[in-house]
Order: sequence, then structure tokens, then C-alpha cells
Amino acid sequence: MLPLEGVTVIAVEQYGAGPFGTMLLADLGAEVIKVENPAEGGEVGRHVGPHFFGPGNSHFYQSFNRNKRSITLNLKHPEGMAVLHELVRHADAVLDNLRGDLPDKLGLTYEHLKAVNPKIVCAHLSAYGRTGPRRAWPGYDYLMQAEAGYLSVTGEPDGPPARFGMSVVDMMTGLMTAFGLVSGVVGARASGKGSDVDVSLFDTALHNMTYLATWYLNGGHNQGREPRSAHPSLTPSQLYRTRDGWLFVMCNKEKFWPVFCDKIGKPEWGDDPRFRSFKDRLANRELLTVLLDEVLGQRDTAEWVEILGGAVPAAPVLDIAQSLENPFVRDSDRVADFAQPDGSRGVRMLTGPVRIGGETLPTRTAPALGADTEDVLGRIGIGPERIAALREQGAL
Repeated sequence: MLPLEGVTVIAVEQYGAGPFGTMLLADLGAEVIKVENPAEGGEVGRHVGPHFFGPGNSHFYQSFNRNKRSITLNLKHPEGMAVLHELVRHADAVLDNLRGDLPDKLGLTYEHLKAVNPKIVCAHLSAYGRTGPRRAWPGYDYLMQAEAGYLSVTGEPDGPPARFGMSVVDMMTGLMTAFGLVSGVVGARASGKGSDVDVSLFDTALHNMTYLATWYLNGGHNQGREPRSAHPSLTPSQLYRTRDGWLFVMCNKEKFWPVFCDKIGKPEWGDDPRFRSFKDRLANRELLTVLLDEVLGQRDTAEWVEILGGAVPAAPVLDIAQSLENPFVRDSDRVADFAQPDGSRGVRMLTGPVRIGGETLPTRTAPALGADTEDVLGRIGIGPERIAALREQGAL
């Protein structure tokens, strides 16, 4: 038994943030029923290139939708909404990631659905929330990074503002929404009453500023970018040059500094008054960077990883290909082959990051558009004749 078996989530979702969150739920056993409008060719993520396994089956789509089921349903059609209500009657939660003003218009809120199922949890993932002056604004990850301050602390001090190389706000917001949804379901099962759960890209991005926000709000310190991707107050905790590339070293506890000095052949630096404490090293960080570059530049990155591994927190700087071919990844279950139902070429993808006490997590590829419509609707009592009629009417 996986921990979320028996939990059913109806997902009115698209693109990255919402699908990422529900994918994590599906990995842990939840039945995630993805609702897609056939008139639009399914959700937009199916068509995000540049790499495809086939029409409507992009690499992007597969990356965010493993282990789910797909049904076609037009929620703008009255009969389509009637079918949704029948699904909600047998579900634990409905998740949408739509513009903030749309859940109410489409009838996806708790106020609209509580008469159908008083225990239903309605989780809403939007750009700026469902209330306030921006409720109808569209928004995306990079915009949140820009406005929440991320670009001001990323990159080199003398370079232009820089975003994260990944859509980190999308994925964090998806995770936050999944957390909120599961929390809501736990509460609903205890109380018998569901609720709305709201999470926004902007609020998640802002919340992730954590200690930098506290520094400013309480001390007036406006943190900027540091050279070599350095930690603003701890050192050595940054990039250093090796003979063939870069090494990231993080002596973020005092106990690591003398060990590091011994490992690199400079034990005397452990008691050097210029470097004895965090405060001393921070005051002399520029000098220390020069000295460490000189020492670490005498060996290749891989040699230093071998020397420091397990004793001092350090990691090589790899590109995407190198990170996936890293033996620590390659020779583990962190990557798996996901078989497609029709027997066509399998999809090699990353597996989920949560491990459940020896249980084998599912490895199903993302579903074809509408692949599960008949099965899902049949289970709630909608037979072939009505399905055919719904299709004729444009509701499916």
C-alpha cells in the first residue's frame, strides 16, 4: 500500500506548476484524473516543444504527468459540468491551476461543489491568488522570480540580473499545492467538511526568500549578489577553480574548516588568525578565495571530490548531461524506464524524490489524451450509450 492509495484527485490543470504537484501525489498512490478539453487538443503542455515522442506527446508533457489518468471533458458545456459533478461525488479533491478569477466562473470552488460533496477539498493554484487587484492577471514563473527579488541575488555582482536556470517557482508552488491539498483532505476526513485551499506562484516565490526577508524586515539589510555564488555570511561556501573546472565547497559548520585544511594539505590554515572563525574568514574572503584557487587548481575536480567526499561538503559543477550520467545517479533507481501502454518506445525519466519504506512506486508514462475516459466514467455509472451521447453533444 502506498500512502495515498484511496485518494482521488480531479485535476483541471495545465503546463507545469499544477501538473508537477499532482504528479507527486500520483507517485505516492493517489488516483489523479486529469481533465482535458478535447476541443483544445488537451492541455497545452502536450504541445510544448521542441522535443516530441509523437503528436500531442511532448517530452515536456511526459515530465510532468507520469502515473496519472486522462479523461476528455468540456467544462464549458452544461453536460460536461454535470459529469464533473458526478466525478466530484466520488472524489476527495479537485485541483485547478487557472487564472485567479476562473475557478469561480467555472464552478470549481467549494461554494459551488459542497452540495455535491461536502467533504470535497478544492485546491486552487494561481499566479497571484483568487482575491485582490491581480486576481485576473496571468502570470508565470520567471515573472515571479523577477518581482520577488530572485534575480537580484542570482549571478555575479557585475553582471545583469539573472533568473534560476529552472522554473523553480513553478515546481515549488506545485509542491506547496499538493501539501495544502493533502492537509485539506486529512482535515475533511476528520471533520466531514471540505474547504478551499489557495496557493499562488507569487506567494510561494515571496515566501522562499525566508531569512533574506527577515534580514531586511528587521535589520534593514538588502542582500545583493555575491561573487562566485557565495553564501552571504559563511565562507568557504562558494565556487573555487580546479585544474579542469569548478568545485563547490560548503564549510557551513565550523567543524569542517580544520578538516578541509588538512585534506587540501594546508593544516596550518586551521589556526591562522585570519581564518580561524566564520567572522575572520568572511573579513578575509577575497584573500581566502585567491589562496584556495591556487591550492585547488593543482588537481582536477574529480580528484578533489574523491579526497573530500564524506569528510567535507563539496560537489563538482556538472552540466545536465554530466549530472545524469553521474554514477551516483546512473547506478541507482533515480532514473527509470517508463513503459507506454501501446508498447511504443518507452520514456526514460527521473523517478520521484520520495521513498516509501521499501515500496515500489508506479512507473507509468503520462496518459494519451482521453485514454481513461470510458474506464473512469464507467466506474461512476456512466455507460457506453451515455458516453456516446456526451461525445455527440461535444461534452466529452
